[in-house]
Amino acid sequence: MSSEPRQPFRDHLHIFGPAILVTLLGFVLAYQFVDPAPPDHIRIATGSPDGAYYLFAQRYRQALAAEGIELEILTTAGSVENLELLRNGRADIAFAQGGLAGDRHDLESLGSFYYEPLWLFHRLDPPPQRLTGLAGRRVAIGRPGSGTAALARQLLADNAIDRTATPLLEMGGQQAVERLQRGEIDAAFFVASPRSPVVQALLLDPGIGLMDFQRAPAYTRRHHFLTRVTLPRGVADLARDLPPRDVTLLATTANMVARPGLHPALIDLLIFSGRRIHGPGGWFEGNRDFPTPDYADFPLSDEARQFYQRGPSLLQRYLPFWAATLLDRLKVMLLPLVALMLPLFKIMPPLYRWRIRSRIYPWYRDVLAIDRRMEQPGLDVEQTLADLSTIEHEVARVEVPLSFAEELYDLRLHISLVRERLEKMRGEGER
Repeated sequence: MSSEPRQPFRDHLHIFGPAILVTLLGFVLAYQFVDPAPPDHIRIATGSPDGAYYLFAQRYRQALAAEGIELEILTTAGSVENLELLRNGRADIAFAQGGLAGDRHDLESLGSFYYEPLWLFHRLDPPPQRLTGLAGRRVAIGRPGSGTAALARQLLADNAIDRTATPLLEMGGQQAVERLQRGEIDAAFFVASPRSPVVQALLLDPGIGLMDFQRAPAYTRRHHFLTRVTLPRGVADLARDLPPRDVTLLATTANMVARPGLHPALIDLLIFSGRRIHGPGGWFEGNRDFPTPDYADFPLSDEARQFYQRGPSLLQRYLPFWAATLLDRLKVMLLPLVALMLPLFKIMPPLYRWRIRSRIYPWYRDVLAIDRRMEQPGLDVEQTLADLSTIEHEVARVEVPLSFAEELYDLRLHISLVRERLEKMRGEGER
């Protein structure tokens, strides 16, 4: 049983080998421009374990764990400390209260994720109508390093209240709740989501009142990071009708802030997860109001801006995070495919045909020369037959792929025709 000779394999290797090598070198060069893979471990600075930041961070940890990313939660005193952790590199992302950026734009925002109302709970009778009613009272303004303390000092200063006449106690969280409930302090500020355990505990306490910010429009004009929101009557407990009336509150926004250089894929993943966590809305947010690029203190990162403009990519919508990230990173590898492989493989088949036929067609030059010699007088027939036999012998050693066998046999047929003419001429000469 015959088989195709091994020569065609070498032909393919000689023709397509350099093209494949050039393409592989192109891929190696393009790979130098592929973005690094996103890290599988990041850190988020939150706040105290009894705050909403910490509770939401746990939900983000679950969302990221499903995509193979470990989220380490760092508990802190609050937003001010969170920003410092970002600046000194001890955290990668953080929740931060709006209004704290000031003139510093050394961090990047991923957007605003939900409203954080300013709650002023008290046990005063009659209830204060303005912050000036807190003058001379024992007021908890939040933990040192918290956004609550920074905002409380700012609003109290707007109303000419400072430590000289009013005891401003730097405490917050569960400690402030317990001392307020025991009557050891008169009022306490909290900047927190209504889902925060401390807010829930005080809203449901019949002995604790909630101040109505009747001058909210004035505050929002003076501080543009503040928004006026309304706590609807009965939203905390419909059966007990708590609160017993609509309450106007001031609210800032909870922003997610990142250190510069956070991997773009993680930014998309965090905002995409934020849509699932905060998108349904809450007591103050409508459906799909958040996350939003609005209200951001720090400059919005380029990746976040693109996400808000175009939404998640097609890959992110239908593929797991690792697969979408891998394909997105490797898209630069399409360059050698388009720029090198496709043109090379377009010209390789003609080049391959030329190389194979180059083994056949040069012999036609020798056969044609013998054919022309036969037309000249004084032809040495025996020598010409010998030359033709040499050609025929060499052609018999030519190897070509089966697809080119027809052209090889055409050559051998033409050699036979010339031999027949020479044999005829020799016979005529002998007569």
